[in-house]
Amino acid sequence: MSTQQTTVLTAERTGSPLPRSGTPYAVADAERFVRELYAEHGTDLLTYAARRLDNDWHRAQDLVQETAVRAWRHGPSLTLSADGIRPWLFRVLQNLVIDDHRARAVRPRAPHQLDDVVIPVADGTDRVLTVQLVREALADLTEQQREILHIVYFRGLDVNHASNLLGVPPGTVKSRTYNAMRALKRALVARGVLG
Repeated sequence: MSTQQTTVLTAERTGSPLPRSGTPYAVADAERFVRELYAEHGTDLLTYAARRLDNDWHRAQDLVQETAVRAWRHGPSLTLSADGIRPWLFRVLQNLVIDDHRARAVRPRAPHQLDDVVIPVADGTDRVLTVQLVREALADLTEQQREILHIVYFRGLDVNHASNLLGVPPGTVKSRTYNAMRALKRALVARGVLG
């Protein structure tokens, strides 16, 4: 066993500060420190932070990570024993939560994420699709039904003018128009346009 490993084991048993090999901790010491910190206190810190952040676990994880970084920076003055580091960790985390609340209070919240915003563009696509569907539905009608709809709706003639143009009584124009509209509606329902 190397001298450094012996020193680390002794530090763990006695609760003394972690050894340093220069400033800041050596990478191996830092990894071990953070791993042990999370193993011993991580769950309690995360639960504490999440409760104070309205169960926002992502923000809670960020603040616990920041707490671990600060603990690592203050490592020489801290011990991993529960009596030595636990109160300090919770005090640091509490301060970070307070700072987070203050920062969010100052910064106005956006009503929603910009990724969720759909900005409609008037490009005429809907109109083209509607025209195509109506043309297909009109193809399902009889010639007489298409003719009456063309005269009454597309040319805009009233019942009397349509009656004179077709040479049929006004009542016949009305009934043909009614039947043609019902047939068109059925064709559009079949295509899923109308419910």
